[in-house]
Amino acid sequence: MAADGQTGVLDTAWGQIPHSREASTGIGSFTRSRVERIISLVAGAFGSLVLGIQAFLTALGPSDELPGWHEALMAAVFGSLAVMVLACVIGRGVRVAAGAFALIYVLALAAWPIATAGIEPRSVDEPWIWYLVNIAALAAVLAFPLPLQICWTILAPVLFGLVRLMQGGFASEYWIAVGLDVSFALILGGVILTLGWLFRSIAANVDGTRARAVSSYARAAAADAAEQERVAVAALMHDSVLAALIAAERATTPRERSLAATMAREALTRLANTEHDAHEGPDEPSDADTLATDIEAAARELGVDVDVQREISPDSSQIPGRVARALVLAATQAIANALQHAGGAGLGVALRSSADRVRIEVHDAGEGFDLDAVPDDRLGIRASIVARVAAVGGQADLETGPQGTVVRLTWWETAA
Repeated sequence: MAADGQTGVLDTAWGQIPHSREASTGIGSFTRSRVERIISLVAGAFGSLVLGIQAFLTALGPSDELPGWHEALMAAVFGSLAVMVLACVIGRGVRVAAGAFALIYVLALAAWPIATAGIEPRSVDEPWIWYLVNIAALAAVLAFPLPLQICWTILAPVLFGLVRLMQGGFASEYWIAVGLDVSFALILGGVILTLGWLFRSIAANVDGTRARAVSSYARAAAADAAEQERVAVAALMHDSVLAALIAAERATTPRERSLAATMAREALTRLANTEHDAHEGPDEPSDADTLATDIEAAARELGVDVDVQREISPDSSQIPGRVARALVLAATQAIANALQHAGGAGLGVALRSSADRVRIEVHDAGEGFDLDAVPDDRLGIRASIVARVAAVGGQADLETGPQGTVVRLTWWETAA
C-alpha cells in the first residue's frame, strides 16, 4: 500500500505524457529493463549458444579426463549452460541461472586437476573447458554486482591457466600457450565487463533523467490543479456568500431569516474546510509517526512546542493522505482552542495507532466550557473539528468540565 502511494504522483503524471504502449511498464526502469533484455538475449543467449556448441563439439572428441570425470563434468557444465541459455531466451530467472553456471564453471575448473590426475595432456591445444571461460565472465555480468563481475572476469582465466599448468606439470612448452590463452581471455572478459557496465550506466542515466522530468511535470501539474481549485473555491465562496447576503437582505419573516442564517453558516463551513487548500494534493498514504510529526510542526507554527506522545503498534496501517490532512488540521484547531481559551495550561497531545484505528487526544487543564452555549456562528469546533473529521469518515468527541477539556479524534480504516 505504501509503495503504491509513493509512486502515485509520478504514475499519474506519466500517464498524461503521450508515449507508446511499450513505454507504460514504468518510468524508473524503462530503458534499464530493455538494456538488460538485450544483453541477456544477444550475449547471454546467442553468444553463449555459439561458444557452447563449439565447446560441446570439442568435448565429444578425445578427452584428458579420467573415466567417469569427463561425463560428469560435461553434464554439470553444459547442463547449467543450457539452463542459462533457456532463461536468457524466455527472459525469466536469468540472474539465478547465470549465477549457477558461473559458480559451476569455476568449481569444474577447480576439479580439473583431480579429473586429469596422472594423465599426460595429448597436446598443448586448449581442452574443451577453455572455450567456456569467457561465458563464465558473461554469466557473472548477467548475475552479479560489479565487484563480483570484476572478480569473476579475472578469476576464471587465471584459474584456468593455473590448472592447465598443473595438468602439464608446469613444463616449459605450456607456459607460452597458456600465457596467450589467459591474456586473450582477460582482454575479452574485460571488454565484456566494460560494455555491460557502460550500457547499464547509460540506461540508468536515461531513466533517472526521465524520472526527474516526470517528477517536475507532476509538480507543475499539481500546482496548476491547485490554482484551478483555488479559483473554483473562490467562485463557489463568492456565489455562496452572495446568495446568503441576498437572502438575508430579502428576509422578512423568521423562517426566511433562519434560512438565510443557515446559508451563511454553510458558506462559513466551506470556508473553514478550504483554509489550508495549499496543502491539498495527491492522496498519498502517511504513517502514524509522520502524522504526529506534522501535528508537532503545526503546533510550532502556533507558537507552542508540543511533544506528541506516541503509542504506535508495529502492525499500524497506512493512513490515506486526505484523512491525515483532516486529522492534522482538526488537531491543530483543538490546540489553537486550548491556547486561546485555556492559555495552554496542561496542554498535551497523544496519538495511538493500531492495525485499524488511529486516535488523537488533545487535552488541556482549562476551566472548560458549555458546548451548547457556543454561538452558532463560532465554527472552530463544529466545522474545523467535528465536521472536518466526519467528512473523512472519522469521529470527534469532546469532554469538557472544570478539570479541563479533552478532544478525541478517531478514524477507523474500515471507514475509509
